[in-house]
Amino acid sequence: MALIKSISGIRGTIGGKSGDGLNPVDIVRFTASYLTFLKLSHPKARLKVVVGRDARISGVMVNHLVVGTLMGMGVDVVDIGLTTTPTTEIAVVDEHAHGGIILTASHNPKQWNALKLLNSKGEFLSAADGEEVLAIADKADFVFAEVDKLGSYKSDDTYIGKHIEKILLLPLVDVEAIKKAHFRVVIDAVNSTGGIAIPLLLKALNVNKIDLLYCDPTGHFPHNPEPLPEHLGDICDAVVKNKADLGFVVDPDVDRLAIVNEMGETFGEEYTLVAVSDYILQHKKGNTVSNLSSTQALGEVTEKAGGKYFASAVGEVNVVEMMKLKNAVIGGEGNGGIIYPELHYGRDALVGIALFLTYLAKSGKKCSTLRDQYPNYFISKNKVEFAPEMDIEKILKGIIEKYKSHKVTTIDGIKIHFKNEWVHLRKSNTEPIVRIYAESDMMKKAENLANKIINDFKDILKDR
Repeated sequence: MALIKSISGIRGTIGGKSGDGLNPVDIVRFTASYLTFLKLSHPKARLKVVVGRDARISGVMVNHLVVGTLMGMGVDVVDIGLTTTPTTEIAVVDEHAHGGIILTASHNPKQWNALKLLNSKGEFLSAADGEEVLAIADKADFVFAEVDKLGSYKSDDTYIGKHIEKILLLPLVDVEAIKKAHFRVVIDAVNSTGGIAIPLLLKALNVNKIDLLYCDPTGHFPHNPEPLPEHLGDICDAVVKNKADLGFVVDPDVDRLAIVNEMGETFGEEYTLVAVSDYILQHKKGNTVSNLSSTQALGEVTEKAGGKYFASAVGEVNVVEMMKLKNAVIGGEGNGGIIYPELHYGRDALVGIALFLTYLAKSGKKCSTLRDQYPNYFISKNKVEFAPEMDIEKILKGIIEKYKSHKVTTIDGIKIHFKNEWVHLRKSNTEPIVRIYAESDMMKKAENLANKIINDFKDILKDR
């Protein structure tokens, strides 16, 4: 069993002893700590909180506990039911709520669930706010409401429709162009809430030929729910078999988007953001942001369009903070997370689908041809495990010293920039592990670069 407490919320496997898994005691404790934090932030307000969930098997159980705890602390609850993470973020703003809780473990397997915590802007808590929630949870000093001051409950299942309406009103979403393209689209929603939201979106966009694959929101994931190429064999086959123009794959809470082209080949999760950004930049000159572990292709596309590219620390909250600071017109993460601030500051696969289909329709190109117009880069992902007694910080300082003649970024681990490639090292906060991401124009070169750093580790250890 596992329970992971972080600044963005609590995540764990269902069951086990208190503190050893995501069980009812811990769900109540962390919900109460979040509400205590909100009360401190809004001392005179009658609090309102939005709750939404993905289709996980444990979702109903977790929802009852969360909603009951909120009401027990005198909070008015708006329960939007089976929905997506971006839809919940939008609902917080539309409801003028003080916060929101999304019950989803994102791409983790079915035994996992989580409480993801939002502020009044419908955005994930800052690092400082998240630390405060964790400190409150450690103290477990909660005050519950008396019977006459219990919170109210309202159910509202209209927000996916409202989310779609907002997408259709975006100037760069062209419903008529999509209609004229007569696309045939395959969807893999991994039996979660994308199976509800994406067909509704596509129909609203006048896509009339839709093939559904794993769109029954039962929470029984038919394959690993992370939308990586090694998990997408079924939709790749279905696109070819059905002679579709493309396929869309999302994770269980619909904030990551992967694309399959007409030949049944993956578009590349890193290139979801690159393609959508290219379309936006053709119509609105400006800056872009992604995290340090995302492809350099976005920077090249941005600079070609006359904008500036900026890299943030890894994590959605860090990307959003940088986007606001640099007034970015588009941003996100290389895992297929599109953040389009004209709609809201959150990763959103639904707006990504609408923008990508508009671009594809207006370009008149096949999906594979569109992908071919971007620089080709490959990322090798590795990790190195150290003995618990190893001083990893000293090893990383040795790496910085060795590569001091290169451009080195240290806002999040160590990123070393070479001429046309880079390597990013990030130390785990919970395990004696260093993750190594390396990018180059060939996978073999990226792997060689990662291996070079691993050999550097060995040399540094010998010297010490």
